[in-house]
Amino acid sequence: MRHVYIRGIMGLVWLAAAVVSGLSGRLEWASFYILLGGLFLYSAYESWKKEKDKDGGR
Repeated sequence: MRHVYIRGIMGLVWLAAAVVSGLSGRLEWASFYILLGGLFLYSAYESWKKEKDKDGGR
């Protein structure tokens, strides 16, 4: 379960980097960071869902 938390935190860090890059005017990097953040968060969600199903919904 720890890997789910780590992926979620890393996804939020990438999204924060996207906000900072967007505010500084580097929109191409901001879009890249949004993509990375989304991939990390999607990965965390899918792992969480798979683990939840394996545990029987607990």
